[in-house]
Parts: sequence; structure tokens; C-alpha cells
Amino acid sequence: MRTPGETWRKSTYSSPDEDCVEVAFASEVGVRDSKNPAAGHLRLTPRAWHAFLTTCRDLPAPQG
Repeated sequence: MRTPGETWRKSTYSSPDEDCVEVAFASEVGVRDSKNPAAGHLRLTPRAWHAFLTTCRDLPAPQG
């Protein structure tokens, strides 16, 4: 999925030294683990990405 100008982004909620999920937006959405980017990534359609985000937002907050 590497395309010219592709930029992987980490959440602004994550500190620079913490591991996090990274995303890259192109015709598809790439998702990878920031601590091991060479391991590969998932590719999602924009529709699947939207469904994923909607599901995450609808989850109850963790207790504890």
C-alpha cells in the first residue's frame, strides 16, 4: 500500500515514546503497529474504516 506521499500517523493522544496504532490514508486506509511497522499492515476500505471507528466509539469506556 506504499504510495508516494503516504504518511503514517499516530494518535495525538499517544505520547511520542509510546507504542500505538498508526494509520495512513490513501485510496484505502492502512493500519499498523507502531512498535513493529515492518511486520506489515491491514488495508481497509474507507467504508470498513468508518465502520471500525463507529464501533469503537460506541463501546463502553473501560472500568477500573
